[in-house]
Amino acid sequence: MPALPDIGESLPDVVLRTAIVYLFLVTVLRISGKREVGQMSVLELVVILVISDAVQNSMVGGNTSLWGGLVAVSTLLLLDVGLKALSSRLPFLRRAIAGEPRLLVRDGRILNQALRREGIDADEVQAAVRAHGLERIDDVKFAILETDGSISVIPKSEEHEPEGRPESRRAP
Repeated sequence: MPALPDIGESLPDVVLRTAIVYLFLVTVLRISGKREVGQMSVLELVVILVISDAVQNSMVGGNTSLWGGLVAVSTLLLLDVGLKALSSRLPFLRRAIAGEPRLLVRDGRILNQALRREGIDADEVQAAVRAHGLERIDDVKFAILETDGSISVIPKSEEHEPEGRPESRRAP
């Protein structure tokens, strides 16, 4: 494995280190799924907490000064604001970061391949269906994993809006 370049511990180096770690984490977490913090399992939360501890030294190196910490935090916040601003203007970047909604149920049938790709089990879909007041998957026309991690459920018997689009209800 090739050696990574040795980045120093000065404040500009802390900015560079932090930016590299931030972009790496955004990429890895995006690839791992569409969950929000409020919908994480205990195991997923533990992984996030351990990751935060693991990457701390890679961001600041040996610079454990107050300034080093403040520069790292400022860099993270600026990168977050900048990435959000860019993704709001560039649709391809927005799709790369947030992803696209994925159909999980069609006409009462669970799409198992979609569940596997998203790391969701059938019990989670069943819970979303019940949260929407339906008893069975058979009652579902569509269940869609939204980009924010929620599951929208459209019942088979639901009326359509004038434009012909089904009205969706979201799981709490």
